[in-house]
Parts: sequence; C-alpha cells; structure tokens
Amino acid sequence: MFLGLGAPELIIILIVVLVIFGPKNLPKLGKSFGKTVKGIREGMEGDDKPAKAEATTEAKPAEDVVDVPHVDADDEDAPAEATEDGKKFCGHCGAENPADNKFCKSCGAKLD
Repeated sequence: MFLGLGAPELIIILIVVLVIFGPKNLPKLGKSFGKTVKGIREGMEGDDKPAKAEATTEAKPAEDVVDVPHVDADDEDAPAEATEDGKKFCGHCGAENPADNKFCKSCGAKLD
C-alpha cells in the first residue's frame, strides 16, 4: 500500500499516534504536518512566483541605527602594540601591560 506498509501496520501506527498525542492534539498535528508538506512542495517548485511580501514591501531606511565598530577576525590575533612609555597593549583584549611582559595580565594571550 503506502511505503510498503499494509493496512494492519498503518492501523497500528495510527493507534500509537492517537495514544501518544491524544484526540485533542491530532487536528493541530495534522494542520502543522500539512503546512510542512505544502512548504516543502513550494520550495521544490522553485521561485516561479514572487512572494506577496516581496512584491508589496518597499525598502525603508532603518530608524534605530547603532554604529558598531568593525572588528576583523585577524584583530584578535594581532601582536601587542608598544607605546612610547614602554607599555604594551594586548591585541586580544586591549589590556595595558608592562613592556617586559610576554603574556597579557588580563587574558593570558601571548604579547610577542
């Protein structure tokens, strides 16, 4: 019949599902399963039709823009920078360290 399962196997599976989820939750379960199948089918068909949200939505400027400084992944591994007074700043955490330190006193990262 269905996926190589006969009628007795399907009936047993339906009884187990009824016992697990109960009669009140079966309509919700069926509805969510149907939406999932519909979404999968639409996804497999492709983007032949533009979505309603894409067609009606206009680009709006952001209202609450927060300026966040850009940090590269390479900055974390940057070597320590020495200042004029002989202090080093950790490239990982930015802590100030004495010039003779080989490791950061805050995070333990290697300075040289």
